[in-house]
Amino acid sequence: MTGKVYLIGAGPGDPELLTLKAHRLLIMADVVLYDRLVGKEIIDLIPENAEKLYVGKAKSLHSLPQDQINSLLAEKAKQGHMVVRLKGGDPFIFGRGGEELEELIEENVPFEVVPGVTAAAGCAAYAGIPLTHRDYAQSVRFLTGHLKDGTTDLPWEELVHPAQTLVIYMGLTGLKEISQSLIRFGMEPSMPVAIVEKGTTKEQRVFTSTMKDIYDVATKNEVKSPSLLIIGEVVTLQSKLEWYGKY
Repeated sequence: MTGKVYLIGAGPGDPELLTLKAHRLLIMADVVLYDRLVGKEIIDLIPENAEKLYVGKAKSLHSLPQDQINSLLAEKAKQGHMVVRLKGGDPFIFGRGGEELEELIEENVPFEVVPGVTAAAGCAAYAGIPLTHRDYAQSVRFLTGHLKDGTTDLPWEELVHPAQTLVIYMGLTGLKEISQSLIRFGMEPSMPVAIVEKGTTKEQRVFTSTMKDIYDVATKNEVKSPSLLIIGEVVTLQSKLEWYGKY
């Protein structure tokens, strides 16, 4: 009998951001394939008798290529297992969940998607940065700083807008190019920027600066991945909202 695959968003790190459904399914799993960005406290929730398979990816270092992960999900489900694919953040926001589901459909394997708190929402909230605000930003745009071909070639002209918040995932490696390109296409060098490192976890660090100086700030403070880049006037609210949020 064929089992089933549950594609679950684990959120950005804090285990209390797991949905009730995600938690229920995780503690029932036979097999769990988990990513590098899944927090240790969440991994600790996996049942002791479940098969745990690490399939994480770092820059230029994949423990398992994506096509093999896709095949493994189908294989484990066809063996009759309840398979949980645990992904950091939300599976459908830069999580490659769609690619995995395409393989399952081809293999006639049943599946279900359980959304998770994406890093943009979780990290911004924990850092005290509202992604939208009636006075500062009427839209928000999520982008990845690491494209499929390894470049950081984004639609720069579309991104320079005064009433828009930009949230860039995986933007640390290309941070210098990102800041220089946005300024070259018209963004004010004084535009507020925040970097949230290891957001929602106990190791979270938040650095705010300007578009012109953010690369130097990140270098000086030895910021590491995973880090999220938030660009826009809403960042000016960070110090006030974060401070009051601690009470």
